[in-house]
Amino acid sequence: VQLQASGGGLVQAGGSLRLSCAASGLTVGNYGMGWYRQAPGKERELVAGIASTYKTSYADSVKGRFTISRDNAKKTVYLQMNSLKPEDTAVYYCVTSIYWGQGTQVTVSS
Repeated sequence: VQLQASGGGLVQAGGSLRLSCAASGLTVGNYGMGWYRQAPGKERELVAGIASTYKTSYADSVKGRFTISRDNAKKTVYLQMNSLKPEDTAVYYCVTSIYWGQGTQVTVSS
């Protein structure tokens, strides 16, 4: 199983980024999937999750700004991030079941 995250980068506060996570080696539609993030010196936290039923959940810190979605046919999960803040700066990881992607860096400048 491989999870390939992409879409990170450097953006100014108030900007947007869209992360993608392409999965291989598993039937994506059978699993819940999520995005975690880890900032320097902080614990890893769950940012957003989407169940196989498409039910979504979000950390309070990103509600109303981030949207998680999935395309099972493309085996891809997305995280649309709007109104980004400097505190959103972190490495973002795509996760499903017991599998973790390699992470993609998101840096938000003030």
